[in-house]
Amino acid sequence: MHVHAAALALLVALAPTPTGKSAPPFRWGSTGHEMAARAALDHLPDAMPAFFRNEGDHLVYLDPEPDRWRSRDLVAMDQAFSYDHFIDLENVPPAALDEPDRYSYMRALYHAGLGRPAEQGGLLPYRIMEIYQRLVTEWRLWRAEPDPRRRGWIQQRIINDAGVLGHYVTDAANPHHTTIHYNGWAEGAPNPNGYTTDRHFHGRFETAFVEAHVHRRDVESRVHGDAVSVVGHVHEAVMREITASHDQVETLYRLDKEIGFDPDGPAHPETVGFAADRLAAGADMLRTLWWSAWLESATPAGGSG
Repeated sequence: MHVHAAALALLVALAPTPTGKSAPPFRWGSTGHEMAARAALDHLPDAMPAFFRNEGDHLVYLDPEPDRWRSRDLVAMDQAFSYDHFIDLENVPPAALDEPDRYSYMRALYHAGLGRPAEQGGLLPYRIMEIYQRLVTEWRLWRAEPDPRRRGWIQQRIINDAGVLGHYVTDAANPHHTTIHYNGWAEGAPNPNGYTTDRHFHGRFETAFVEAHVHRRDVESRVHGDAVSVVGHVHEAVMREITASHDQVETLYRLDKEIGFDPDGPAHPETVGFAADRLAAGADMLRTLWWSAWLESATPAGGSG
């Protein structure tokens, strides 16, 4: 009984609570998500299966999809995905990021002193890896399926998950999704540079500013080079991209202080360039993960590669 009671106590602690970040509608907005997905598609290798490349409009539509699942009225759905959109790296011990799945990661956070690990730490990198691994599985099924009708069903599954994966990858490219300073500088945190504490900053930057001043060509022009493979190193690649995004937190706040991400003001090359660079980083990582999932699926489950 004591073992079961302890396990239950840990389970309750690991469970999300309805008081976290899920309430405000923090998001790139569909415009930014769709631009990133389109840029990823436009730079995919020709060797990607044709049906995938031909579903571009569908994949672009699906990139904002997880934000459509946010609803204060539908609490079970809302809470199930609330903490998948961010990670607060200031709260996360580096060793916890080596954990292979969300549950061992949350246990590591709990034992490090975070009483509400999902809410206080965030689950973004694990959501990305979970969907990536689903894509690898689906591509393997597609490769092996001789029945054209059943293969078509698998294709629908691939498109759906690839589109939804794009949402979380694009979220990770916004520094706001990697920090405790997710919507103005955090209350109680040292703020010697006097960065904004405006609790509308998140939406002003990634929705209103992007919709007003960032264009598809700005993002497209920043995606360079050929697609690369991260097969065998996906965990490390995802963490590296999130860390690189987090490295831009102070730049984001400095630009807001010095220039401003004002949707109603004139476009400024430095602030427009910053937002476009972040969206292009998301597009490049999404292209990398789509391409790598396809390549990894050529190796049977349990094989090397």
